[in-house]
Amino acid sequence: MALIAGPTASGKSALALALAERIGGTIVNADASQVYRDLRVVTARPSLEEEARATHRLFGHVDAAAPHNAAIWASEARAVIADIHAGGRTPILVGGTGLYIRTLLDGIAPVPEIDPTVRGEVRGMAVADAHAALQREDAEAAARLLPSDTTRVARALEVVRSSGRTLADWQREKIGGIGNAIRLAPLLLIPDSAWLADRIDRRFVAMLDQGAVEEVEVLASRKLDPSLPAMRAIGVPEIAAWLSGTLARDAMIERAQAASRQYAKRQRTWFRHQPPQDWPRTAQSCNSNIFQIDTLFPIEWLTR
Repeated sequence: MALIAGPTASGKSALALALAERIGGTIVNADASQVYRDLRVVTARPSLEEEARATHRLFGHVDAAAPHNAAIWASEARAVIADIHAGGRTPILVGGTGLYIRTLLDGIAPVPEIDPTVRGEVRGMAVADAHAALQREDAEAAARLLPSDTTRVARALEVVRSSGRTLADWQREKIGGIGNAIRLAPLLLIPDSAWLADRIDRRFVAMLDQGAVEEVEVLASRKLDPSLPAMRAIGVPEIAAWLSGTLARDAMIERAQAASRQYAKRQRTWFRHQPPQDWPRTAQSCNSNIFQIDTLFPIEWLTR
């Protein structure tokens, strides 16, 4: 299996498509936002023309009303990858969501479902109170997490209260990973930060003329829960605020561009430091004339 990963707008999709055409591979999505069928333009999903050039899996297969997550995606991806291998083809995993990739390869902690009463109590606490409670009930997690990190503090607290075990304890028992069962040819694209920021800014402006506004308009008309992942995808809340008249167009563009740049910075940091150090990393963009597929991937090995 090939893996092409890196921050948003780094050229992953173009390289994956070129590789798929070169070896007859199947492209498998590993981006948390590109799973939503409602958001082709906003999430920079492959176009219909690109999808016609190679087989694509797990793109746009989830309705925006569904609270999709890493565990669900990893289960889907395991089945899809097995199906591709059974057909004698090579899966090409492409995306920028590090948690999804890590969950697929390393597995996931078998944390039981959280008791709804416990979840309601924890999620209703002020973050300062939740962090103070975490210090008493899971000091290790409290020391690791920022007091302002609302989501992670709440998650750690609800796990220990609902299961009687800390999240770190559960995470030592990860299950379901396929990393040891496949041959992996990874490549991490980590381009220059200034080049990446400029590409992100230009891409968002182009999206507005390519249907992003209409996508968000339709999505907003559904009156979905604003906490759903699809409703929080970069560009959706900003464009929705502009459409509702609460944000000026220039401010909307600036805010969405900044959010995307900040997200790409976090992705860039993650891919530089979290994956194994022996995974190849390149600063080249796939728009570069010197970006040669055959020198980046063991083509004969991938097609065996």
